[in-house]
Amino acid sequence: MINITLPDGSVRQYENGITSFQVAQSISEGLARNVLAAEVNGEVWDVSRPIEADAKLKLLTWKDDQGKSTFWHSSAHLLAEALESLYPGVKFGIGPAIETGFYYDVDFGDREFSSDDFKKIEDKIIALAKQKEHFERKAVSKADALSYFQEKGDEYKLDLIKDLEDGKITFYTQGAFTDLCRGPHIPHTGFIKAVKLTNVAGAYWRGDETRKQLTRIYGVTFPKASELTEYLKFVEEAKKRDHRKLGRELELFAFSEKVGMGLPLWLPKGAALRQKLQDFLQRAQIKAGYEPVVTPHIGHKQLYITSGHYEKYGADSFQPIQTPVEGEEFLLKPMNCPHHCEIYKTKPRSYKDLPVRFAEFGTVYRYEQSGELHGLTRVRGFTQDDAHLFCRPDQVKDEFKKVIDLVLYVFSALGFNEFTAQISLRDPENKTKYIGSDENWLLAETAIVESAEEKGLPTVVEYGEAAFYGPKLDFMVKDALGRKWQLGTIQVDYNLPERFELEYTGSDNQKHRPVMIHRAPFGSLERFVAVLIEHCGGHFPLWLAPEQFIVLPVSEKYEEYAQKLLESLNNSDIRGLIDLRDEKVGRKIRDAEVKKMPYMVIVGEQEMESGKISVRKHGGVDLGSITPEEFKEILIKEITV
Repeated sequence: MINITLPDGSVRQYENGITSFQVAQSISEGLARNVLAAEVNGEVWDVSRPIEADAKLKLLTWKDDQGKSTFWHSSAHLLAEALESLYPGVKFGIGPAIETGFYYDVDFGDREFSSDDFKKIEDKIIALAKQKEHFERKAVSKADALSYFQEKGDEYKLDLIKDLEDGKITFYTQGAFTDLCRGPHIPHTGFIKAVKLTNVAGAYWRGDETRKQLTRIYGVTFPKASELTEYLKFVEEAKKRDHRKLGRELELFAFSEKVGMGLPLWLPKGAALRQKLQDFLQRAQIKAGYEPVVTPHIGHKQLYITSGHYEKYGADSFQPIQTPVEGEEFLLKPMNCPHHCEIYKTKPRSYKDLPVRFAEFGTVYRYEQSGELHGLTRVRGFTQDDAHLFCRPDQVKDEFKKVIDLVLYVFSALGFNEFTAQISLRDPENKTKYIGSDENWLLAETAIVESAEEKGLPTVVEYGEAAFYGPKLDFMVKDALGRKWQLGTIQVDYNLPERFELEYTGSDNQKHRPVMIHRAPFGSLERFVAVLIEHCGGHFPLWLAPEQFIVLPVSEKYEEYAQKLLESLNNSDIRGLIDLRDEKVGRKIRDAEVKKMPYMVIVGEQEMESGKISVRKHGGVDLGSITPEEFKEILIKEITV
């Protein structure tokens, strides 16, 4: 007999070799009908796989993220089966689940393929799903795996197999389709009731631009047709909120091929919004004891060799800048932290001086692959709201909790009310990705876990998501559409102070190493603005809006009155403009609505004679006729942060 521990802590005894599906059946037939996969001792398994030792078991359904991921990975296999049936001889790269749905990279050979082919593939997928074919797992030797795909002539699978360890290779078969895969999969294809292929794009094999470009087909599936309908409505709303679309319409930012891919140009309105964000955070930082610093956009290569950034990221970064001096090389700054370490070293520090908090809106540069670039969310040049705190070991938890308070203040002011704090730890199975001693990692990880607990944050733990120099607390924010974004991060670092030989003189008159805390509540201004645009659909909080009102004179006779009104409001630090176009006022109102202008002030003969103004709020809310002073009070009250 073996002991199975369930998520509620209860323990049940079963015969050795029982499957997760059988455990589900023993709990309830309803659960068994809906179980998609199982988490066994932290690893996701097929529900048909025997459990042969005591284990912690969590049964996964569509409600679980890992259940959805398994569902979508199985759907990728079903897509491949449909393609192989409709296009004999096609070859397959990889087909993973992604955040929403899945994709498969396909080599169609000489065949043409486009989204026009989606409908027949979707129909084939549903026809195959109705056959309720089981996903059968089979362990194979490396020799047999190579032989199978050599016979099929699939060079992509052969390329993948070369990197796999003999004895750890598995195939999965459903219906007439067999694929190289480590799994897991849902019990059978019948769970898949609705499918939508969403996009087709090019993708270089293994992300290498020197290798063949494959066709990447994206899709999404659901266990109910009604869920697909809801998803398609969500997609339409997301399109309306797309920050790239709204960024153009609201004249916030642009990109230029001549300037370079992934290098945003901030237009006047976008620059004003960005500056407001910086001013907002800078005020809060100064109040919290941070000192502003400024560092250059480049640094000597040796700086990043010392920090470890060159070893970890050098090959994928912008290449070194050569100077006229032989052997002298500089890099575009990929991180601000090495520069701040050098600022710390500019003078001796005492234990009484700590903590020291340096803050900088520092622009950094990283060479992202062209296929990975996406609006403002993935760029090659971006500005971090970066700060680095240098403190004594006994101050770490207190400082960490103060940073949590600052992050929560930022989220509250900008309407991000739903979030989860992700505790990102080292991968215990692959420590080669990281620098520093096990002892220091344990200290850093313990500080983060305890701080999050003491602040009462809703948390999840993710192994393998730590930075190479230390663990971190990442804030996963849910936007108005329910999507999750990683915004804001706090990291504890015992390693860079070692590498840069940072010191302070302790109360014992001996030299000691400070601990470093990295933090960025926004993460990066570019990504934060992108998420903010999509969260609020371009309707920014009034204090942040580049223009808070627009004056709409009914005709040119009232332009002088409108100008005086504008000057009066601007003198009160309220931002606005006048629409002086020779257009009817109805057209001006419609255009102001499209531009998402928070308030419209309409002035005509009646307003000029009474000394009042007619005010209309975005969305068609009429505030009626009020005095300019009353309007000013409304705005000042709303913009107070």
